[in-house]
Amino acid sequence: MGRAAVVERNTAETSIRLELRLDGAGSFAGGTGVGFFDHMLAQLAKHALFDLSLTCRGDLEVDAHHTVEDAGICLGLSLRQALADASGIRRFGSAFAPMDEALVLACIDLSGRPGAFLQWHTPAAKVGSFDTALVPEFLRAFASTATATLHVRSLAGENAHHVCEATFKALGLALREAVAIDPRRDGVPSTKGALFAQ
Repeated sequence: MGRAAVVERNTAETSIRLELRLDGAGSFAGGTGVGFFDHMLAQLAKHALFDLSLTCRGDLEVDAHHTVEDAGICLGLSLRQALADASGIRRFGSAFAPMDEALVLACIDLSGRPGAFLQWHTPAAKVGSFDTALVPEFLRAFASTATATLHVRSLAGENAHHVCEATFKALGLALREAVAIDPRRDGVPSTKGALFAQ
């Protein structure tokens, strides 16, 4: 199966099944029922070179909050599981992603220490019907369950769609670098001898 994982999460608010393959071709399949968010997940998968598939049934009659946050939880869990003990990985990744006038920086350390440190904003509260405040909620949920240290900064942008898309592209590029196998690396990339609590 390689570096891959399947996560299922069922609550009163959402029901999600997510499949992740780290050494993929950048494909995205399925969806959450939130069109703009699905577009963002497709960008992340494409630029991380992950194969990502998910099915989600959420309480969209309320709003998209639970769906977006829980998808972040599941993506983080699947990444953590697919990495196993993280032997041989580069561990750190960073990327700037421009999209027209927008520019976003994402830096990640697959450290075993969860935290999302965000200096991020968009010029509008909505992209269509999508609440842009859900992007930080996704990032925090993902970093928490991936047990990763994540920094994201929006450095420029006048169009909310562009800022959001640059964010997911930057995260994908940073993840691609962080999970890559370093041919010079022997074992876990930490002087402690372990990254993740056993």
